[in-house]
Amino acid sequence: MQDLAELMDDASGELAIGELESAAAKYRLATQLAPDHFPAWHALGMCLMRNGDLKGALGAALMATDLAPNDLLAWTSLSQIHVKMGNIPEAEAAKGNARILSLGGRVNRDAAPGQ
Repeated sequence: MQDLAELMDDASGELAIGELESAAAKYRLATQLAPDHFPAWHALGMCLMRNGDLKGALGAALMATDLAPNDLLAWTSLSQIHVKMGNIPEAEAAKGNARILSLGGRVNRDAAPGQ
């Protein structure tokens, strides 16, 4: 079995050449191997969004924000997914969290909107 770093590299390579289903399968495996690995959840969400699986992308993005509530990219990605789903209030809330982080603030996880 591949180690996590190798699996992530392989998935990223698949993503780069447009093999979205194969990349998503590898990112999913990475999340199973390391359920608390933020990069795997974030990459899975972005891959699923590109592949049109918005519900799956949303779940992965929410997990990413749970794991790294003060990661600017996680909130920006969550906002993008909500926009694609037509969830504008949720998209704006996630964008607001990204804005707070971009200004050097922190997200209060207990009161984090956008989910």
